[in-house]
Amino acid sequence: MSTGAVRAAVLGAGSWGTAFAKVLADAGCEVTLWARRAELADGLNARRENGDYLPGVRLPDRLTATADHEEALAGADLVVLAVPSQTMRANLEHWSGALGDDALLVSLAKGVELGTHKRMTEVIMEVTGVPAGRVAVVSGPNLAKEIASEQPAATVVACGDAPRAELLQRASTTWYLRPYTNTDVVGVELGGAVKNVIALACGMAEGMGFGDNTKASLITRGLAETARLGVALGADPLTFAGLAGLGDLVATCTSPLSRNRTLGERLGRGETLEQASTHNRQTAEGVKSCLSILELAGGVGVEMPITEQVVQVCHKGIAPAVAMKYLMGREPKPERRS
Repeated sequence: MSTGAVRAAVLGAGSWGTAFAKVLADAGCEVTLWARRAELADGLNARRENGDYLPGVRLPDRLTATADHEEALAGADLVVLAVPSQTMRANLEHWSGALGDDALLVSLAKGVELGTHKRMTEVIMEVTGVPAGRVAVVSGPNLAKEIASEQPAATVVACGDAPRAELLQRASTTWYLRPYTNTDVVGVELGGAVKNVIALACGMAEGMGFGDNTKASLITRGLAETARLGVALGADPLTFAGLAGLGDLVATCTSPLSRNRTLGERLGRGETLEQASTHNRQTAEGVKSCLSILELAGGVGVEMPITEQVVQVCHKGIAPAVAMKYLMGREPKPERRS
């Protein structure tokens, strides 16, 4: 199938859903963007702009919006799921009857489901009954505002079915976004989910006034615990050295555009989780996913000390300074474990 023939539905009109819809349209796809609120869809069609989430960004003529999910899904070859991870299941249960028989389902969500500890592709397969080869994930250093502004970046499109990964790659290749394919869905998804937790920790360090040494240490050791979990769950360790691992981790942990890093910074300054959350227009996935990730790690016997301390701060009321003291006081160990 040529890129020009691809019809895409993007379900979720937040900043990343809108930015990726723009990417698909710029790559030549016919794109329908579903928005939960009719007034947002109407405004987007009238002004060619998502004023709520990406003000000032002109959207392509190939992109139209609707608040009717059945209209969005009609005839779609690609169905891009751009809703928060903890609402993925409920939304899919509502949408699944309108999905095409051969559509490729693409997750943009970066999280692990509370209670089930399932990755988003696992949730998608469970709810829809589609095989693994029809489910893909996009992940990488892709801050929505920068992508929407057409700043050059790269990403990873992962799918167990290599030809379908290549289809998605062609459908999302523009002069400003360069996608690479990967068949390691587990590794790509875990890299995207855990980096949000590590970004919370880096934000806390920033809020406490610590410098680049501290943040670089958290990023590096955060990558180590991400890779340990990934390998235990069958991921390729090399994935974590790539765009969906190190690349996404660095971008999310260092950029003021990152919701997780920004929320963590407020926590580091002494705000409560409730206070810090009021400043975020969209979901900081790491706040809830840190719980499910830590439980997932415990189930396979993987130690994740940074994730554990993020849970302590976000959900147990521990002060960030106490969490940092705990991390620095742990028993000395070799950097690499045999």
